[in-house]
Amino acid sequence: MTQQIDERQARKTYVRHRQTIVFSISGVVLAAILVVAILFNFHVFGLGQINTPATAPNYGNAAPCAVKGDDGKATYVANGTVGVRVMNGTEHSQFAAAVSKALEARGFVMQEATNYSSTNVERTTIYFGKNAINQAYTVAGNFTDAAMVMNAREDQLIDVVLGATFNDLKDEKSSPQEGKKITDFTGCVAADKMTNIPADTQHTAYPAQ
Repeated sequence: MTQQIDERQARKTYVRHRQTIVFSISGVVLAAILVVAILFNFHVFGLGQINTPATAPNYGNAAPCAVKGDDGKATYVANGTVGVRVMNGTEHSQFAAAVSKALEARGFVMQEATNYSSTNVERTTIYFGKNAINQAYTVAGNFTDAAMVMNAREDQLIDVVLGATFNDLKDEKSSPQEGKKITDFTGCVAADKMTNIPADTQHTAYPAQ
């Protein structure tokens, strides 16, 4: 009888010993997982950090360099000398009208706001011709995320096509000021050296001809 009790006791002791080992190993594994998770969460030693490519200048679009004056400097122009048409490239109703009014309040000469040919425009895009490059830079400076695209138009109207990325205009105090130096996009090209220029779109010429 004493032997059976001893065997049962020994078996219980063995089971408890095994459980202790299992729980200890599990605890160590969980602790290790927790440490690794913390390292990844806080990007310690660069763990878990995703390397995203830097945004290409002008969002990958070829951009003309700003035009320099007789003094050798390229400067922003007065808002009141720039004709602008805003077009809605999204499904948000009255989007173009609202932005057009906001730009008008900043002194730009506005044409009637309208809808673009597509409602699936992703990035806000500013279209302009070779004779309104500095004007385009001036308008672009009022946006936080707009791409500039030069097309084949000859007049000086600036078209702003609103896309899904548009959130709000840049704060007016940090927008371009007349006479301040224009900062060119990295890798910009002189307008007369640019190739594959997109065709112009139908519009009322500015200034009126």
